[in-house]
Amino acid sequence: MAADLILKIKVIPRSPRTEIAGTMDDGTLKIRVAAVPDKGKANAELCAFLAKEHGVPKDHVSILTGETGTLKQVRIRRA
Repeated sequence: MAADLILKIKVIPRSPRTEIAGTMDDGTLKIRVAAVPDKGKANAELCAFLAKEHGVPKDHVSILTGETGTLKQVRIRRA
């Protein structure tokens, strides 16, 4: 059974496409999302992208902290 993965992420909304944009000096992953930060659209896009990247269902990706900010902590259940 694989352990959950916890990621620190800096979200960059309103980008031309959803993609990984690199890492910050402290190891935080930067991800550009094509959605706007309105009514959870950017969060939904981020979760869908991470689910696809890690090969898990969308409901296995959840935002732990930073729901309304650009800095987030995300859990990916891999079991």
